Amino acid sequence: MKKGGFIYILTNKLKTVLYIGVTSNLRRRIWEHAHHENENSFTDQYNVTGLVYYEWFDVIVTAIEREKQLKRWSRTKKVALIKVKNPEWRLLNEEVYDEVYSLLY
Repeated sequence: MKKGGFIYILTNKLKTVLYIGVTSNLRRRIWEHAHHENENSFTDQYNVTGLVYYEWFDVIVTAIEREKQLKRWSRTKKVALIKVKNPEWRLLNEEVYDEVYSLLY
C-alpha cells in the first residue's frame, strides 16, 4: 500500500459551510464524517458530510502542507477550486470509494 495522503473538502446540505481536512485513509474518514463519529466536532455540529473535492499526494507531509495552504484561502478561491473538478458540486461520497481504492493499491 502507498503511504500518501488526501486533502478533502466537505460541505453541508445547503453548501453554505466548507470544511478542509487531511487523511491517509479517505474512505474511512468520509465514513466517519457521514456517521458523526466525532461528536461535537465542527463537522458534526454543522452536519458537514458531503464530499465535493479531494486531491491525492504521494507523501502525507505534502498533503498536510496543501491542507494548510487551502485553509488560508478565501471562500471564493476555495469555491473556484471545487468548480474546476466538480462544477455541479456533486457529492462524491459514494463514487470516491472505487477511485480511492485504486490509488492506494
